[in-house]
Amino acid sequence: MTGRRDDPRDSADGPVDSFEAVADDGPSMLDRGRDLAGLSVAGITRRRIAVLMAALLSAWIVLALSRQVGEAADATSRANELARQNQALSAQIETLTEERALIQDQAYIEIEARAHGLGGRQEHAFILAPGASPLPADAPGSASAALGATEQGSAPIDAWLDLLFGAGHSPH
Repeated sequence: MTGRRDDPRDSADGPVDSFEAVADDGPSMLDRGRDLAGLSVAGITRRRIAVLMAALLSAWIVLALSRQVGEAADATSRANELARQNQALSAQIETLTEERALIQDQAYIEIEARAHGLGGRQEHAFILAPGASPLPADAPGSASAALGATEQGSAPIDAWLDLLFGAGHSPH
């Protein structure tokens, strides 16, 4: 017994000895066509093909989803970077706004005007000569005039006059 429908040895009549006896029983195997449904080629069955197709479909879905997850992670990191840049720019804008308010202040404008030789009618611009000697240790605003320092015998106006007109050239 071979288990195939078209095998003459499996017929109910018993084994057939000649080819002519088989040919006379009805249509031959060539006339009926070949039934390959039960024949597996190199171990490939319908079940294995279905499993293989399901595995390929699953792999394709996993790859597509992993690519989307990667793109989402890249977009998230880019959004975080842009948020950090926005915070840095906001801090810079705040600093520049404060600086603008400072330079628009009238006192700052007057100080800068004096630095460029501009001033009021009673103001006389002066510049120390490039080769001028350094200020003496007891000059107004120096460290010797700080708290706890001993006081000098000269008046502050004399120090300013010496500074403006040179030592010993005061108009008195």
